[in-house]
Amino acid sequence: MGVAQDEGATRPTAEASRLPLMDMLRGFALLGVFLMNIDFFNRPLMAYSAGIDGGTGIDTVAAVLVHVLVQGKFWVLFALLFGMGFALMRDRAVAAGRPFVAVYLRRLLLLATFGALHIVLLWPGDILLAYAMAALGLLALGRLSGNGAWVLGAMLYVGLSVLAVAFGLLLMVMPPEALAPVRDEYAAMGVAIDAAAKVYSTGGFAEVTVQRVEDYIQLLGSVVFFQLPMMLGVFLIGRWFVASGRLQAPERHHRFFVMLAAVGLLLGAAGVAGSLAFGSRFDLATEFAEGTAATGLMTLASLPLSLAYLALFVLAAQTGTGQRLLAPLAPAGRMALTNYLMQSLVASLVFYGYGFGLAGEVGRAAQVAFVIVVFAAQVAFSRWWLARFTMGPLEWLWRAGTYLQWPPMRRVTAG
Repeated sequence: MGVAQDEGATRPTAEASRLPLMDMLRGFALLGVFLMNIDFFNRPLMAYSAGIDGGTGIDTVAAVLVHVLVQGKFWVLFALLFGMGFALMRDRAVAAGRPFVAVYLRRLLLLATFGALHIVLLWPGDILLAYAMAALGLLALGRLSGNGAWVLGAMLYVGLSVLAVAFGLLLMVMPPEALAPVRDEYAAMGVAIDAAAKVYSTGGFAEVTVQRVEDYIQLLGSVVFFQLPMMLGVFLIGRWFVASGRLQAPERHHRFFVMLAAVGLLLGAAGVAGSLAFGSRFDLATEFAEGTAATGLMTLASLPLSLAYLALFVLAAQTGTGQRLLAPLAPAGRMALTNYLMQSLVASLVFYGYGFGLAGEVGRAAQVAFVIVVFAAQVAFSRWWLARFTMGPLEWLWRAGTYLQWPPMRRVTAG
């Protein structure tokens, strides 16, 4: 790799051209993702379908709040931002007459590499590898324009969510004898969850690594058939926010964001209420139908709620008080890749057997407190780091591989 000298060469985005609003949103999304992910360092990811594991008292309160307000909402918010980033990167390349597809493919290859390493070395619930695969659809649908992007995106996400709900309802009305194979499969999953929990809490690095890979393989079917097309749908909606100009000039679209917040909260609340009507904790051996329907409805609610969160955040950021309160999130958002993987590193050392081995021992309220402490440290560290360097260490590596040139790392100070 060398330094590009030609004005027509592909170059990374200049620091001055970043959108601070997107950096603040990424920081906000980082906190939400960590609040959700931490639960599945404490117990195996396969237990997701079993609902909350909140214990009693304050742990139940914390578990329900995260379940209702956080679960599924913040990966969607991150996916919206990913689609926005794609649109901005492509638009800048086109405006400057620079190549885009080859550059973006390198970017995705590196993101997939980070994701694969994350799965093997830290945590099977990685989102990066899936993002890289789903983003290929963004390239394939590059000619889609106007409202077609958000319409197709909404159809993909909502359609698959409704399919999950319908499957759960179908299981509920099927005769008991027809459900025997499904019941046996879920009962076996319960046994596998217990075995995995023991490995995570007591196993050495090699044992835990094998378990991580096995867990990811176990989840691969749902990733391919549900998660990837739903991600692509959210990417397309995020792309539309940039194409429509709403993200770049939110002050001109105040009414739109007010309406988006109101409608998103209304639809999201209806979906959450429907999910909770089926319950929030499920015995996988006997309540798999209810759990499937509840999970589908919570997933359906996540898109409108995520859009409402986005709208409320944008509206708050347009006020002086909101800007002062939210601005500290921007440095963490600028180092989102580094901070995301650092969260997994810290959590794996705290919960897994080759670290402190606390998996299964930490209540939900204590998990939330742990997240807040770690994230506060990340916000402070990100501010300190970016005062001395132009970007996070993994962002620097990602950008170098994307553009095949070494970007400047240390800030040059006059004096």
